[in-house]
Amino acid sequence: MIDLRLLREDPDRVRASQRARGEDVDVVDALLSADERRRSSSVRFDELRSEQKALGKLIPKATGDEKAGLLKKAGELSAAVKAADAEQDEAAAEAQRLLLQIGNLVHPDVPRGGEDDFVVLETVGTPRDFAGEGFEPKDHLELGQALGAIDVERGAKVSGSRFYYLTGVGALLELALVNAAIAQATAAGFTPILTPALVKPRAMEGTGFLGQAAQDVYHLEKDDFYLVGTSEVPLAAYHMDEIVEADQLPLRYAGFSPCFRREAGTYGKDTRGIFRVHQFDKVEMFSYIAPEDAEAEHARLLEWEKQWLTSLELPYQVIDVATGDLGSSASRKFDCEAWIPTQGKYRELTSTSNCNEFQSRRLSIRMRDGKNVRPLATLNGTLCAVPRTIVALLENHQQADGSVRVPEVLRPYLGGREVLEPVTK
Repeated sequence: MIDLRLLREDPDRVRASQRARGEDVDVVDALLSADERRRSSSVRFDELRSEQKALGKLIPKATGDEKAGLLKKAGELSAAVKAADAEQDEAAAEAQRLLLQIGNLVHPDVPRGGEDDFVVLETVGTPRDFAGEGFEPKDHLELGQALGAIDVERGAKVSGSRFYYLTGVGALLELALVNAAIAQATAAGFTPILTPALVKPRAMEGTGFLGQAAQDVYHLEKDDFYLVGTSEVPLAAYHMDEIVEADQLPLRYAGFSPCFRREAGTYGKDTRGIFRVHQFDKVEMFSYIAPEDAEAEHARLLEWEKQWLTSLELPYQVIDVATGDLGSSASRKFDCEAWIPTQGKYRELTSTSNCNEFQSRRLSIRMRDGKNVRPLATLNGTLCAVPRTIVALLENHQQADGSVRVPEVLRPYLGGREVLEPVTK
């Protein structure tokens, strides 16, 4: 959540951020009003309690009519104190409810607009000229089926649309990707963590996934658990309600977990194959760091993502995501999009977001710097979302005979295999 002091001091900045996101601006004024009610009722409560305590000292000394009058006044004060306390609690609850509706403040350099208004920052590598090589590229599903690697028909039979099996070399390819990604992350100083896939509501809300993203979240109502859409959630909540010593920072974790997404807002999009699915595995980088170092850490996370995609020998572009496509917790987000030959365009493979103090305020995670205790910053970055990475690998490294060349970085994790051969022609 944002800092309430900043809201009071510069409400126009918060309004401008909400407007840039395409979100409700009126909630800012509603929050200011609720906050003022909370503060005034708190002052009123303290004044009444002080008066009540003073009166309580006079009653034992009084007698007769004077005592009766004081007792009557004490009863009236007691009712007023209870009313002020209730008003204070009600205003505080309303202020908190509204505060949770306001997204993180947008970084001033973020491009304004919606999903298609991103800015391309860099293009790395050149898409292959398949026509020049003399053959038409196959899509990932056709290649995966020929390799005995992907089975969507049985996935649909068992679980429904947007589910799949990775079989044979497909399963081995996932394990190779995960192990190679974790190896890169640990070499960079990240601590590997296997995270829970089920979390309590506070963890999900604290990371900002119960706002505009709520439609894509799976909720187990009977147990009041949420299935995570990314290990960002349990990694962000890992130090919930803790104070971290400044000399421990930065803390960097590489989480591996299954991820679950309803994809409720994508009806009819990417229905073929495994590009957009309900369940997948992912390696996620997560950093806790001092707020003043957050922008530099964001740049580092992006460099680690670029290092990964370059090692996979994939052509890709880096984009600065526009305000309307940030998600509520991010102040700025960079995506790396790999070239998908059969789609003729770049598609998102990794994403890294700077959340500043937004999540740590919600989750009550602070840092102690000398005598000063303050919220720290959190950042996240996808290292490897497995199915989309498999899509990009199969399509970009396919050969005319239907085989797929294995990038050198993955070969040690595939028994030295240099080529994936079709099991069917």
